[in-house]
This record gives sequence, structure tokens and C-alpha cells, in this order.
Amino acid sequence: MRLQILGLNHTTAPVEIREQVVFAGENIGRALARLKEAAGINEVVLLSTCNRTEFYLMGGDAERGALQSWLHAEGNLDPAYATSLIALQNDDAIRHIFRVACGLDSMVLGEPQILGQLKDAVREAERAGTLGKHLGALFQHTFSVAKKVRTETEIGANPVSVASAAVTLAEQFFSGFAQHTALLVGAGVTVELVARHLTAKGLGRLFVANRDLNRARRLANQFGGYAVPLSELQGTLPEADILITSTASPDVLITMPQMEAAISLRRHKPVFALDIAVPRDIEAAVGELPDVYLYSIDDLDKVVLEGRGHREAAAIDAGRILEDEIRRYTDMARAREASPIITALREHGQSIRDEVTDQAQRRLAKGMDSKEVIEYATAAMMKKLLHNPSVRLRDAAENSNADIIAAARILFDLGEDSEQ
Repeated sequence: MRLQILGLNHTTAPVEIREQVVFAGENIGRALARLKEAAGINEVVLLSTCNRTEFYLMGGDAERGALQSWLHAEGNLDPAYATSLIALQNDDAIRHIFRVACGLDSMVLGEPQILGQLKDAVREAERAGTLGKHLGALFQHTFSVAKKVRTETEIGANPVSVASAAVTLAEQFFSGFAQHTALLVGAGVTVELVARHLTAKGLGRLFVANRDLNRARRLANQFGGYAVPLSELQGTLPEADILITSTASPDVLITMPQMEAAISLRRHKPVFALDIAVPRDIEAAVGELPDVYLYSIDDLDKVVLEGRGHREAAAIDAGRILEDEIRRYTDMARAREASPIITALREHGQSIRDEVTDQAQRRLAKGMDSKEVIEYATAAMMKKLLHNPSVRLRDAAENSNADIIAAARILFDLGEDSEQ
């Protein structure tokens, strides 16, 4: 059984493909349960964000193949999507997980949100009963590695988030925000950060729309804005110079007819629209309207690249730490693999010791000389301990199995002189 990764992310698949393979909320636990039941995969963690959907599992090629077949059927995907999948195992898989946790594999180099998302994914797997001791140990080590990288490098210095990149992109359309209105759809962490950045730059008005109106109110109140239920989204769209969406809705929330009506009421004043959600909240065809400048999460990559240069050196330092930690983890994992054998060997030795001790005590109780009893006990213990290894070594010699003979020499520290 070995560590395997199967999935896709922003480096391998555009948003048009990623949005077909998204698991959110209760669907994560359900997916893990179905994987366990239908594909026979007992240890698996599912990480699904706007930039990646990746499965981390313990198993062989059969389990990975079963996962790929299940994923294809689950999303009713075109077989062409398989070209976007990454498939990693062993050290490459460990390296990838460490890089993800440290923000080194993120669109925004060094962004901290991914670590929290990964911890949430592990908790979901634990609740679903698919974490297991191997993945549990791996992720415990992963989180300590992420903390070490954050502490010992500058990877998190001057962080650029998806939210700040979104506002930077909006600034390319407006000389200032004081005379403009923003409509944010969603009420999660990303939307809160967008609201914070916009208001810090002097935004004129803010509307927050969400399915849960209470959540929208709590967020809007923080920044002096107005809460809007999704049912009134159509009426608010004409007010929005800036439209940014980030929800977990499986369905499109803003359609082409809705935006056409809004643009008409705005007298064709331009709209900057950014859809951070995966699956997308805004119908893709909206971008064809002459007065709407629509961007997706993938378009932020260009903005992010401009601000990542000062973190590249820190990423090199982080990479060195990761290589050391990979070696340390694999050494510990191999040691854990040997632990059951060591335990069994010690238990075997203890059972022989108990047996010989019991026999020796009976001899002493009969009045036998203590020196004779000691001679008996040590000889009996040596004979019982060495019987099976001696038989196996004779068999190995008869079958020209040099590996077993070499292993015995190492295990018993016999040295080259034992050949004579």
C-alpha cells in the first residue's frame, strides 16, 4: 500500500474543466462514503477548492484506477478530461502535499488560506471514517512542515491573496472607487476579504447578496454596506459597477438575460465583473456583452504573477526545507513499517524466555544444582532462538538465495569472517 494522488488543479486544467469536478459542503462527506463503499478505498482525503480537486489515498494501482473510473462516472465527464489529471505516488506525492500545504503550489504563491482548507479536508475525512492511520500520520507531519516553512522563511511576507488580486484587477478599470458601487455575491472568507480591500480603498457603496440573508447582513454591517437576498439580485444588478461573485452554488446565479436587462437600465455604463467561483456563478456568455468586462479565477493569474517576484527567493528556501522533511518523513514511515515486525520478534523472544524460565524454575524446585540449571536455560534459549533462522539459512544456501544469507549477516552483525 502506497500514497497516491489523483486530481486536477489550476496548473493542469482551466476553470471550464475544474468546475465539472467540484465537491463542496456535505457533498465531500457523501463522496468519501461512496468511494469507500463503491470503490473499496478505505483511506482517502478529498481537497476541493476553486483551484483544485485532489484525492489523497493509500492504495495501489487498482485503487487509483477505481477512483478514476468512479470520478469519471460521478461527474459524467468526457474522457478527454483525463488529460488534465495529475497522478503522483510515493515521494512525488508527499512532495506535492507538502507544497500544497505551504502555499507553494497555489496560484497565489505562499497564500495561507489553503492550509486551513486542507485541515478542513482532513477533518471531513475523519468524520467520514476515511482518514486512517497512514494518512493521519502523513497530515499531522504535513501541518508541522507548513508551520516550519512559515516560521523559517519569508514565504508568507507581504501576502497577495485572491481577494487582493481581484481588487488590483478592478483598479485597472477605475481611477478610484469613491464614486462606484460594488455588488458582492457570497458571504464566505474570500468575499469578506474583497469587501475589506474595497472599503480600505474608499469604495462608495457596497451590496452583499447571499442565499442566507443573515450571513449577508453580518458581513455587510462590518463595512457599512447593504444586505440583499438572492431573490432580489436582479433588482440590484443595475447598481453594480463592480460585480464579484464567490459562492458554492452548483448552478449559475447570474444569467445572460439578467445582465442584458441590467446593462440596459445602466444606460450601457461599463461593468467590471469577476467570477471567482468554481463552478462559475456568472454565465460565460455574459462576457460577450460589449459593456461587461468579465473575468474568471484563471485570469487572476496574470495579476498574481506581477506580485510574486519578492517571494521567489523564499520559495527556494522553503523547497530546501521540504526536501529535508520528505527524507525525514519517509525514514519515519519506513521505521513504522518495521515496527510490527520488531514487535512480533520481541514477543517471540519473550515467549521463549517465559517458556525456558518456567522450565528452569521447575528444575530448581526439584533441587537441581543452580549452575546446571543456568547451563540448561542458556543452552535451551539459544537453541530455540536460533532454530528457525538456522533452518531458513540452510534452505537459502541450498537454493542459492544470497539475499537471505546477506540479510542474516547484517541482522546478526556477523561480518565477512562468517563466510570462512
